[in-house]
Amino acid sequence: MTASRSVLVTLAIGAGLLTGWALSRRYLERHRAALFSAGPRRRHAALGYLAGHSGPETLGLLRDYLAWERHPLLRRRAVRVLRQLELAAE
Repeated sequence: MTASRSVLVTLAIGAGLLTGWALSRRYLERHRAALFSAGPRRRHAALGYLAGHSGPETLGLLRDYLAWERHPLLRRRAVRVLRQLELAAE
């Protein structure tokens, strides 16, 4: 493999990673307020957003969400996020 081809492959991989990161951030930002949405994917995206935003209001919101959510996978994800945020708050 020539040096120029290696550089192109590296740049293509970097561009792909950057594009994927930007699209995932956009998706999370768009669905951050969808914690009580009818769609499970939107609720999952909202949980992902909340995982990075700690605070007392977030903890209360997650506790309310756990009382409301019936989907077992989303409940487990919410419990993990809540525990993570509680540990970070200590």
